[in-house]
Amino acid sequence: MILVTGGAGYIGSHTVLHLLNKGFDVVVIDNLSNSSIESLLRVEKLAGRSVSFEQVNLQDEITLNQVFEKYQIKSVIHFAGLKAVGESLNQPLSYYENNVSGSICLLNCMSRHNVDELIFSSSATVYGDKVSPPYLESNQTSTPSSPYGRSKLIVEQILSDWHKALNKRTVTILRYFNPVGADESGLIGEDPTGVPNNLMPFISQVAVGKREKLNVFGRDYNTSDGTCERDYIHVSDLAHGHVAALTNAPRSSLNIYNLGSGQPVSVLAMVEAFSRVNKVNVPYEIVGRRPGDLAAFWADSGKARKELGWSVKRSIDDMVRDTWIWQSKNPNGYRGS
Repeated sequence: MILVTGGAGYIGSHTVLHLLNKGFDVVVIDNLSNSSIESLLRVEKLAGRSVSFEQVNLQDEITLNQVFEKYQIKSVIHFAGLKAVGESLNQPLSYYENNVSGSICLLNCMSRHNVDELIFSSSATVYGDKVSPPYLESNQTSTPSSPYGRSKLIVEQILSDWHKALNKRTVTILRYFNPVGADESGLIGEDPTGVPNNLMPFISQVAVGKREKLNVFGRDYNTSDGTCERDYIHVSDLAHGHVAALTNAPRSSLNIYNLGSGQPVSVLAMVEAFSRVNKVNVPYEIVGRRPGDLAAFWADSGKARKELGWSVKRSIDDMVRDTWIWQSKNPNGYRGS
């Protein structure tokens, strides 16, 4: 049995689908603060298999412990946590409480029940702004610019110490870049609450008429067209990366892998691709730079390719097409169900 924390969320639900399709039994825990149980109902429909679900807050260690007593858990994939960079600047304590304290409660329960395999959903933000792309796992981590990024780095350090305390444990840290897209069925996808914090859901909400226009923050960066460049990865490729880590990562070791495409794509290039592939208009306006944005970053994912047998299969055109299928079928996300 695989325990997936935050499994009703965007990346979590896609990973649960891939796990079910590979024959794994899955139990999801999620407090549903930024997700919907509807995502898991749709995952079950797509996979033709059921998912066990427990509504649990990670910081509720007593209830969390009961989950470990109820199920025969072999491995944990840990997604649960808050993830908006801007919000973390205004609510830093919430981010440390949810992301750091919640992870400690999870590790306490794993230790108590002798569950020694964990895959952690980390972020490229742990590299900070001192490293030049492409980012390598061997690069020194720096101090991230937001409480969100710092919370990810703190959890990585905790996991390193947890592994050292009992080195038979298998800990795999996946640092990923910019997940976008949706399952090709259009049944599950990204469903942000409130104003989207990321580019792709904002583009798709403009295209579907929910928002008037896209603000492009800055056009004077030292990039191909002056707008920020990012390493976008299709969420289904990312989900496959977690399954590859579960099955192929070296045992009894601490492993760190970048999951990215290795190809930087600018904001305007993404807008152009979305408009071209989906034949929709995406009005945008160039505005001033946004504090904290880096000009460009992207991954070197050669280590994941070599050790996990993983690589991206889907293109930018696939990403924008699948995003539009999801958005046009679900203009109000899961709340429209």
